[in-house]
Amino acid sequence: MFKNIGIVVKKNQEIGDVLFLDSLLPILSKYTKDIYAEEGELDSNNLVTELSPEAFANKVDLLIVFGGDGTLLGSARRFLDNDIPILGINLGAVGFLTDVNIDNFESIIEDILNGNYEIEERNLVSASFLDKIVYGLNEIVIHSGGYTQLMRYRLNVNNKVVYEQRSDGLIIATPTGSTAYALSAGGPIIHPSVDVWTILPMLPQSMSSRPFVISSKEKVDIELLKGPFKEAKICADGQEDISVPYMESIKISKMEKSLKLVHPKNNDFFEACREKLGWSLDISMTNK
Repeated sequence: MFKNIGIVVKKNQEIGDVLFLDSLLPILSKYTKDIYAEEGELDSNNLVTELSPEAFANKVDLLIVFGGDGTLLGSARRFLDNDIPILGINLGAVGFLTDVNIDNFESIIEDILNGNYEIEERNLVSASFLDKIVYGLNEIVIHSGGYTQLMRYRLNVNNKVVYEQRSDGLIIATPTGSTAYALSAGGPIIHPSVDVWTILPMLPQSMSSRPFVISSKEKVDIELLKGPFKEAKICADGQEDISVPYMESIKISKMEKSLKLVHPKNNDFFEACREKLGWSLDISMTNK
């Protein structure tokens, strides 16, 4: 049972987002008075107690994120070490992670605060190189550092060469990331319960190159061989690009920590796919 509820809202809110939030917080306060936010996170609100960032992270046992998947990913990265379960309320456009619709907010909040929920653990992928480690909830992207600029690399799995090829880069995506950037790059949709990675080249030179799926238990290593610039780049979840010199090796592994998402009991991944991706649309209606 959750007692202390933390609130995170997306930055740069639009007028509609503010109005939604103003209507949702009174609903939440009907079921709990222990609502907290970090100092400066919200405009003055007598329903919410403000705490310092450190006190907030130590106090709350459920984080409710109002926004889109980007807001939730940012919150997950900030509070990963605190192991706080996250409930996502969708104020964005697509929202595979923020899967609770505001129209159902009250009934879902009532259920969850009464203990009627499930927690889903999502795996993370990490990349280690030189003396650095970066991790992604969605994906690790290794790229040449320039548009339409090919780099050459060698992919090894369990110390065996899979291929050596030229492409704009390589994406290693988690099941969570399979509905994000990797999907746009032509990767498959992976059910979140499957403990795998999708590995897919970005605009490969080889016509026969295709994405493939591999267990996250395997040992994956990418050797950077040559590129158009002095260094290649590595990026996790669309964050800052980090430079990596050529002739360096990047080791991919699964993080020990996981992202804990709170869902209502009737949560349906395939329903989310139908809604977010427009599956099963009535073609006759879309032509009108």
